[in-house]
Amino acid sequence: MSSSFLKNSKDWQEQAQFSISEEVANINSELSLQKQVLIDNIETYWVAKKHLTMLMYLLKQQLDDGFDFCFDITAIDERVRENKLCAQVADFTLVYHLRSYARNRDVRIKVALTSHDKSVETVSNIWPNANWYEREVWDMFGITFNNHPHLARILMPDTWVGHPLLKDHPARATEMDPFTLPDAQQDIEQEALKFNPEAWGMKRQSKTSDFSFLNLGPNHPSVHGAFRIVLQMEGEEIVDSVPDIGYHHRGAEKMGERQSWHSYIPYTDRIDYLGGVMNNFPYVMAVEQLAGITVPDRAKVIRIMTAEMFRILSHLLFYGTFAQDIGALSPIFYMFIDREKLFGIIEAFTGARMHPSYFRVGGVAADLPKGWDSLVREYVNYLPKRLDQYEKMVMQNELLKARTVNVGAYSTKEAIEWGITGPGLRATGYSWDLRKQRPYGGYDQFDFDVPVGQNGDCYDRCRVRVEEMRQSIRIIEQCLNNMPSGPYKADHPQTTPPDKSRTMQDIDTLIPHFVNVSWGPVIPAGEVSVSVEATKGIMAYHLVSDGSTMSYRTRIRTPSFAHLQMIPLISQGQMVADLIATLGSIDYVMADVDR
Repeated sequence: MSSSFLKNSKDWQEQAQFSISEEVANINSELSLQKQVLIDNIETYWVAKKHLTMLMYLLKQQLDDGFDFCFDITAIDERVRENKLCAQVADFTLVYHLRSYARNRDVRIKVALTSHDKSVETVSNIWPNANWYEREVWDMFGITFNNHPHLARILMPDTWVGHPLLKDHPARATEMDPFTLPDAQQDIEQEALKFNPEAWGMKRQSKTSDFSFLNLGPNHPSVHGAFRIVLQMEGEEIVDSVPDIGYHHRGAEKMGERQSWHSYIPYTDRIDYLGGVMNNFPYVMAVEQLAGITVPDRAKVIRIMTAEMFRILSHLLFYGTFAQDIGALSPIFYMFIDREKLFGIIEAFTGARMHPSYFRVGGVAADLPKGWDSLVREYVNYLPKRLDQYEKMVMQNELLKARTVNVGAYSTKEAIEWGITGPGLRATGYSWDLRKQRPYGGYDQFDFDVPVGQNGDCYDRCRVRVEEMRQSIRIIEQCLNNMPSGPYKADHPQTTPPDKSRTMQDIDTLIPHFVNVSWGPVIPAGEVSVSVEATKGIMAYHLVSDGSTMSYRTRIRTPSFAHLQMIPLISQGQMVADLIATLGSIDYVMADVDR
């Protein structure tokens, strides 16, 4: 691969014939949209609160190839922001990120709210997966969604006081009084733990049926983390279920408001803690867009190679634990051997294993070590043969097929309605991979296929991930054979940490190096969203800079959060054993859900 390998990359964001505002005006001239231009080139419009529901219905139902996917809903506390970028900004901004798969096009809708009127109408009746996003916004910001079916806390305990992502809520324990738990408060906490089915939205299925409950989790090996599902049973059959999340919440977005742009990178590693550098990827690309940094070709290819390594690492763990959930114990031991070999390569590159924090703003932390190519070549020759063995051991196992084929199935339409991305969407037969549809970081220069399933069941979700590992090997091999020469990090004043080679030569380089390392670079005011095709689906970072050394707002859109919301739909009518297979096939990580 020559140093010009990644030049002239294609841009998927071709200019559409008509803007969204023009299309909306042609259908309903009363809907006045005010445009805001942001550097990520996603069409962004402000709409009056009273017109929100009308606009959202139009965008999904009345436009040709409408916006069928509610990608994210979040909010921004604007009250102490200095660089508000446009006149419409008030005390709070509600942000809706929508996508049309048919158009391969996004739109961002913003609503300005005041401190005295923090309420809007729910859109969960338009997009079902908006339910949890609206609950999260209420939990974190105190914004009310009128007519929401169950507006309750989702990440914080019911007894929590305040809304953590408000700017006047403490960001550190040292800003709060020492923790105490008086007897009276302990009684309140214990009372809040009592299970009330009606409060969870459960109801009797018939006059003759009774509530019979099974509490699965939050400490149970089959729920893969601190995750609870309350099952309502009719004999052996599940008639209703309620997922209960938040046990793993640690305030990752709040932490982004008090860490420098550089020092926040290790925090990203812990979101999908099996995804490694895949977590760094959207974050550093978002900061690079804000700062106007161009990443060198060598750094781009190193990033892609290591990201695909972590895709394999994550899928191997899924493969082994999924087989284990079904009852096959041997595969996971073999697959851990494969993971250890690959972790050895990661450690040789980065000095760490699961959480290397290897990506940097402007490139990567260090160049590849001597002999890296022989390590990688040995592995790309090794893994396909192992996958062939697992094909017979797992995928062709008749017992596994009996437990997974036509179990936990959903259609493409249902997947889109509930916000399913990644292998879970492609298992339904829908070929949507961000690396193909919207190539980022140089992926448009690589040759690989997008595996798809047919039935959207447990078996297909496993099959897609197995084939993705083979495609990752193809990508890694292309990186191996065509690695560009050149720098591994951009020569830009905002890259972190800055180049150290001249720091001992003169004071004019020593001071900027010291300031950038200790305080972090000052990133220009702006707003940007960047997505990647992560191991479990689409992960995105929405960053707001106020022209400071820290982020003003860090929003993390994770795939697993959306995926768990679909459990009540696909579990209905299943046996408990089927639910265990279904949970394993979703491949979620609770740190990815709760953040």
